[in-house]
Amino acid sequence: MDEVIKMNIQDINPHVVCSLCNGYFIDATTITECLHTFCKSCIVKYLMNCKHCPQCQLKVHETHPLFLLRPDRTLQDIVYKLIPNLFENEELRREEFNKSRGMAVDKKPGNKTEEPVIPKLSSIINNHDGHLYKNDEQICLCLERYSRSQGISHCGKILPLRSLDRKFLRCSIRVLVSHLKAMLYKKLAIPSDVQVEVICDREVLADEVSMKQIFLMNWFGKETPMVLYYRFRETSELGNT
Repeated sequence: MDEVIKMNIQDINPHVVCSLCNGYFIDATTITECLHTFCKSCIVKYLMNCKHCPQCQLKVHETHPLFLLRPDRTLQDIVYKLIPNLFENEELRREEFNKSRGMAVDKKPGNKTEEPVIPKLSSIINNHDGHLYKNDEQICLCLERYSRSQGISHCGKILPLRSLDRKFLRCSIRVLVSHLKAMLYKKLAIPSDVQVEVICDREVLADEVSMKQIFLMNWFGKETPMVLYYRFRETSELGNT
């Protein structure tokens, strides 16, 4: 028979505890530059005032440190599996927070009291399809052309540029700028030697930036949909600048 190995929770705490709040990871988020992990709310608040990693003091980013944060869903699911009732308690805590802010709470059918429904366990560990994009939080976008030019310069000629059939779309918050660029190449039949740039608030966005990061950094508090602009530049033109 296989030997059963028992471990104390204290032995693994250094790997599952946030060094900022000294609690177990909630929405585990990793800094891509040094791979240190923290609770999402903890590290976002910390980086608002400091640009260095709390553990190793490595500079994350001079101007936009939140761009280099990535959710660690695998680690978060491990934490939920290892720590009894952590996920259930977090769901209840969030529901109590929503109630304290006057947000709507579902009621049990046929019950006149305001007793909340037992929270749904939406973690990937309870839903085998939880990792799929279709189960992600969604964000509404509007893709607009940056200039009103009817064509793009290519090899000394002006190629006609048609408009997107559908400039409004709804997608996962995990979608990256590189995914939007690939869609533009396909939908507008753009030559491969023409570079696509996606812009928000007059800032050219990096390929690895997600829609969630753009929303938090550039669009939080504004009305939806989030408006992104796109423009095209020849590769030769970029080399001469």
